Amino acid sequence: MSSSIFDKNINPVLASASNDDLETLVEYLKTKLSEDLTCHDDYKKYYPNHRRYVDVIAKEIRDMGGNSFANLWRGQGPDYHEIVCDVASKLNAPYNKNKSVEDIENSILETILERALSEMSDEQKTELLKEMGGKATMGKGSLATAAFIGIFRSGGFYSYQLTLIIANQIAKAVLGRGLMLATNASLARVAAVLTGPIGWVISGVWAAVDLAGPAYKVTIPCVIHVAMLRKKLSSLTCSKCETILTDTTMKFCPECGQSTAA
Repeated sequence: MSSSIFDKNINPVLASASNDDLETLVEYLKTKLSEDLTCHDDYKKYYPNHRRYVDVIAKEIRDMGGNSFANLWRGQGPDYHEIVCDVASKLNAPYNKNKSVEDIENSILETILERALSEMSDEQKTELLKEMGGKATMGKGSLATAAFIGIFRSGGFYSYQLTLIIANQIAKAVLGRGLMLATNASLARVAAVLTGPIGWVISGVWAAVDLAGPAYKVTIPCVIHVAMLRKKLSSLTCSKCETILTDTTMKFCPECGQSTAA
């Protein structure tokens, strides 16, 4: 059987993801003892070809984000928008529930990034900027942090790059292994500078999650991973001419010359 429940804020993102990217979500879901994913007919039939049952994965994430009794009453888990708002609340990330899922995801990621940057020296921030391709100085202290938040908000590859490093540290904390950053030299260099501070922040986040309840050990990693996949998807499309980019490390669109960081 297959899932007929569709949520516009998560299903299309998962449908565009690779099996490798979906593997991490599947592993997150399997960490919870009460998961239903591995009992589903489509999982049994298609695993490890996760792309064949993305709707089931999306439904499982939503089901885990809701109260079991409420899910029975609704017939399904809460909307993905509601889950992202809930995660933002648990991580003390400021948000407006009337904003889009992407805006709320960005607030979650910015909150983690700001905390990590606050742990870094000005020298580390300068090194990080250099590894990300920046050449100009960006000031010190809060000015440097504001510069990085500006880079994050600009979207494109650099925003995806920072988000991927956060998602990588979450995977290490939950699964004991990170994502495949080593295959990309640029990402690996940036990660080398940012990994320590991000790791400290994630440790603090996990201490809070332990107090919040076991469900959040699944929903928080899933929400951050989906946010990373959404940024990956957007970074693969030129913002000017909408050409599909075949490599996230491209700095300029091969068709129109637009900067992929714009």
